[in-house]
Amino acid sequence: MMDTSYIVYFLFGNKRKIFGTSIIVVMMLITIFAEQIAPYDPLAMDFKPFLSPSTEHWLGTDNLGQDIYSQLIMSSRTSLSIGLIAATMVVFVGLTFGLIAGYKSGIIENTLMGTTDLFILIPSLPLTIILISYMGPSVYNIIIVITLLSWCGTARIVHSRVLQVKEQSFIESARMMAFSDRHIMFKHILKNTEDVLLARWCLAIVAAMMAEAGLAFLGLGDPFHVSWGGMITDAFSNGGYVRGMWWWYVMPGAMISLVALAFFMLASFDKDHIYVEA
Repeated sequence: MMDTSYIVYFLFGNKRKIFGTSIIVVMMLITIFAEQIAPYDPLAMDFKPFLSPSTEHWLGTDNLGQDIYSQLIMSSRTSLSIGLIAATMVVFVGLTFGLIAGYKSGIIENTLMGTTDLFILIPSLPLTIILISYMGPSVYNIIIVITLLSWCGTARIVHSRVLQVKEQSFIESARMMAFSDRHIMFKHILKNTEDVLLARWCLAIVAAMMAEAGLAFLGLGDPFHVSWGGMITDAFSNGGYVRGMWWWYVMPGAMISLVALAFFMLASFDKDHIYVEA
């Protein structure tokens, strides 16, 4: 179990973290209650196209007569879901490789870290485009590709932390007391990677959301799930930019930036610790 004191510090350790947590809580509430908050069906083409912002349509309508504000609200669900799910999978894979490679030695460590180095050398952007084009532009495929190409950094950082922790005297004491490798890895070493994992998880959320936005801008987003990146693409592709409809593409960009800022604030985990558990 993760120590609650570090969770509290992670979320409320200083004013910067409190501000970031507040933004994320608001965004999560918007995501959960998106259907109740959005005034219209974001895909319903029931209005005149290219309407300017008004009391009826706070952000106007797009080229198909769809309410942009409703799209902005519903897009939070897609963008945040991709970020959270992909980041969790990235951290899990990176933790698995880094923890085992750091604790073990010899051929196991060389094999795992050699695999990690191989993935790091792969140019991620071209391969991402190729894989999404081959697999098909869907939310699930985007998550899989992001996970496949983004876990390496976490693995290397966890590996370095494990190498540092396993040389501590309390680890040697645990070995002398005949504790199993599994007990030492999960009760002692894993406990001391909490700050690294939390920070990497936050950064991975931002990276996944930016990757989805980039793919959507290239026309490789899921056409059946509206997202902030997809809204920006639609605005530039369907006359929003040339018509000066800045609210169409600025607002989803601002939402991405706001969420990224919030998670960056949480990721600044500057409290060093060595946690000893019997």
